[in-house]
Amino acid sequence: MRILCLSGSLRGVSANTALLRACRALAPQAWELTLFERMGELPLFNPDLDIEPLPPAVQALRAVIGSSDAIVIACPEYAHGVPGPFKNLLDWLVSSLEFPDKPVAQWNASGRGSHHAQEALREILVTMSARMLDEAAASFPLPGAGCSVESLLGDAAHVERIRAALSRLAVALTP
Repeated sequence: MRILCLSGSLRGVSANTALLRACRALAPQAWELTLFERMGELPLFNPDLDIEPLPPAVQALRAVIGSSDAIVIACPEYAHGVPGPFKNLLDWLVSSLEFPDKPVAQWNASGRGSHHAQEALREILVTMSARMLDEAAASFPLPGAGCSVESLLGDAAHVERIRAALSRLAVALTP
């Protein structure tokens, strides 16, 4: 099972990114988890650029989307919405053939809650024809800045939450 992990954060030390990296350490061995780390390289979306040849980062994004069996998104909230760089990433997928009907699990790594962004993100993903895995959605009360993979894996409560979320994802992906 190939799972693509998308963090909605460009922050160097991001709870969302740390959560997705910790998942790689805790996921079943039969799973291949890949974190897309080129969001900052994507040009601003412009329909005039959505032609062949696509910009290299867009080609890479669409290729990894196409080769993935499912997507896990962990996205922060910024000003009650989806952060601009992540919305830009999604805009590059709107007209792609790789994204429609892709199973997507939405995770939230905010300690303060980020329901505005999560609701907005869900609306965007549904509009883009994602197959939302609501039964695999998860919230993790993590500190924003300063959260590391090591701190997550070193805390039994966090490990238990991550394993439980991965188990729900496995059930949701079982045919």
